[in-house]
Amino acid sequence: MATPTSYYQYAASTVSIAVEEEIEGTSIFEAIIPYEAPNIKYGFVLNDYRVKEGVFKKNQFLSEVLTKEHVPYSNIDQVVNKSKDIFDVRKMRVGKEYMILGPKDDTQPAQYIIYEPSPFRYIIYDLQGETNVIEVERPVDTLEYESSGVIYSNLWTAMMDNDLDYELAVKMEDALAYNVDFHYISTKDKFKLIYERLYIEGEPVGIGQLKVAYFQQNGKDNYAYYYKDDAYEGFFDQEGRPMKKAFLKAPVKYSRISSPFNLRRFHPVLRRVKAHLGTDYAAPRGTPIYAVANGVVTRSGYGRGNGNFVKIKHDKIYETQYLHMSKISKLGKKGTKVMQGDVIGYVGSTGLATGPHVCYRFWKNGKQINPKDENLPAPEPMTAEHLAAFKVNTVDFKKQLDTISYKSKEELASLKTKNKETDNKTVP
Repeated sequence: MATPTSYYQYAASTVSIAVEEEIEGTSIFEAIIPYEAPNIKYGFVLNDYRVKEGVFKKNQFLSEVLTKEHVPYSNIDQVVNKSKDIFDVRKMRVGKEYMILGPKDDTQPAQYIIYEPSPFRYIIYDLQGETNVIEVERPVDTLEYESSGVIYSNLWTAMMDNDLDYELAVKMEDALAYNVDFHYISTKDKFKLIYERLYIEGEPVGIGQLKVAYFQQNGKDNYAYYYKDDAYEGFFDQEGRPMKKAFLKAPVKYSRISSPFNLRRFHPVLRRVKAHLGTDYAAPRGTPIYAVANGVVTRSGYGRGNGNFVKIKHDKIYETQYLHMSKISKLGKKGTKVMQGDVIGYVGSTGLATGPHVCYRFWKNGKQINPKDENLPAPEPMTAEHLAAFKVNTVDFKKQLDTISYKSKEELASLKTKNKETDNKTVP
């Protein structure tokens, strides 16, 4: 058999190494060594271990999982204590996966258990000897993307039609929440976004920093630029004013207005005309309700009509109230100082309510008003020394925004058809 002195043969995942040496034309050694490509995960060559993958079940704890793998209780206790400052094992969730590595002999104790709290990191619990706990951050690649959309029916449909993530909609709403009332979106409103997508090992794992958000509502242009230097961080408008203002536009996210402020509303429960001095936001039961501004809780409890409610005094002029909660949170108790965005309760239908919603009420100098009509003062812009650098940053982003185009209804329909055809194709 005439062969080179040595060679490699690759076939699928197996490599065969054949070696032949000759003396005076006679073959005295020939060997084909099968080589299995290593299966590497979490930095371990899994081929060398007994591998067991599982999912945490309801009321199942780490100790129960490990005792079944013959790990001594003393080792379990050590690793639990060492884990407290890295990742508390009590935070391991039902339905989350884990991987156990041990000797090939399944009667021997497991050596490691690995748990992923998120796609961005994993925890290695070394169960041997002195035990150890190691947190590993995965390297993340960041790419910049541009997107846009026109509201032909609602924001959610616009995001889906343009193949955009729900997470991106959340980030856009957070950035523009103080300027754009997303509960009053109308058709032909439009948006443009410049943002980061995050990748780990080539797989998308989420949305990174939203850099710029533009939203045109009823013909009015609204910009939010993310900016960070040694003095400022957050979203700012084109003039360098913080987007974050004294009051949020609404106390709940991702909801709809089921009944606006109306002095002549027909009450659905009392069956008579009665002024509705609040704004009803319909949302699923349990949806968090946020304090719209900093303040102190002055009233908290249950009323026959209001159900579970919280009232907050923000300053000498303004107060707000939140009705029909399913539950009042710890921060919603009387006398508590709250910050804007704190969860004070959860959407419900207690009191005189036909379905889950929060009735949001707004007082100015002791008189209930429609907050939508209140022209609250804008915050001060950043100082001149920082504003110059900010302006340079926004000019470049503004030029980039201007190059982003919108898809028409026809283009969206064509794109949806192509995607459906691609999904329906079968691989021969």
